[in-house]
Amino acid sequence: MSTEEKTVIRRVRHPFRARHVRLLAREPVSPGFVRLTLGGPELHDFTSAGFDDHVKLILPQAGLEKPNLPAMVGGRPQVEEPRPVMRDYTPLRFDPVGHTLLMDFAVHGTGPAVEWALGAPIGQWLGLAGPRGSMLLPDDLQWHWLLGDETAVPAIERRLAELPAGTRAAVRVQLADPADRRAWRSAADLDLQWVDSLAGAVDALEIPAGPGFIWAAGENRAMALLRKQLLAKPGADPRRMRIASYWKRGEAGHHEEIGAGG
Repeated sequence: MSTEEKTVIRRVRHPFRARHVRLLAREPVSPGFVRLTLGGPELHDFTSAGFDDHVKLILPQAGLEKPNLPAMVGGRPQVEEPRPVMRDYTPLRFDPVGHTLLMDFAVHGTGPAVEWALGAPIGQWLGLAGPRGSMLLPDDLQWHWLLGDETAVPAIERRLAELPAGTRAAVRVQLADPADRRAWRSAADLDLQWVDSLAGAVDALEIPAGPGFIWAAGENRAMALLRKQLLAKPGADPRRMRIASYWKRGEAGHHEEIGAGG
């Protein structure tokens, strides 16, 4: 198999855009998750082409009706002081007609983003920046592995909604609270397990024949170990996987790519 055939990921870049939006609604999904609806006319040209895209949520600032937004300076986004708190989240579902965006928040633990998601008044202004780029996969993949912890749930839910019939999806999610399980469905042939140990669940999987892709996201150290575990499996191809660190124990605002094809 040639290098070009192995490299299945296509990356696209989007023009930098930062917007002011309002918090329109809050809905509890389960004990560990809350779903927020954000909206406003500045979302008219919002684009999110990949299921694991991330946007910067820019939290409200004390004394300001609207938080400071980053702007491109010398090819890099910069924001005026005082710098607002910013965190990465996955866009779950966008309505281009109503100019609304759904986002799920895992609310285990504490921190300014969790406190805001649980207690911010409806109608409050906040900021949204990005996504800066998207990972796109070919439509003819036969199988997919989707792996992760609570922070991976929105991306997995979005991917399952996008997969076409005739594909297979093996999903393994490690949750701290079984009450956070969801009744996911997909046009794909779905093999879904909620597990106590993601590493143990992956150990029991065998990489199928045919073109496919492995995606995983979660805590930094756990994902680094998971990538080594996956690469040790017969048939593993690093150019057919993306492993992302969505958070790091003891560090706020962390987001890092550990392994991706190409």
